[in-house]
Amino acid sequence: MESSLSKTMQALSDPTRRAILEMLNDGDKSAGELAAHFHISAPSVSHHLGVLRGAGLVLAQRNGQQIIYRLNVTVVHEMLQQLMGLFRVGAGRRDLLKQDEGA
Repeated sequence: MESSLSKTMQALSDPTRRAILEMLNDGDKSAGELAAHFHISAPSVSHHLGVLRGAGLVLAQRNGQQIIYRLNVTVVHEMLQQLMGLFRVGAGRRDLLKQDEGA
């Protein structure tokens, strides 16, 4: 089974999907509002939104006949924490602080 970090990274690998996330970072938008910013077909935008939803990066809520999309910042934060842990970002500082305290 594919890890959530792998799904997230795969979703972020596409520039159109990253652009969609940037737009959603400014606020919730309908699929039509998102599609208006791209020179691709509506089904292509729908596909990109499906990939983002599958990775948990985007949440969708029906509002009448529209579906409103929003950025899921919780998943973004979790991904950043996993990446920092993977590369042990900040671990060196904690080790140095422990050494200074012991001296």
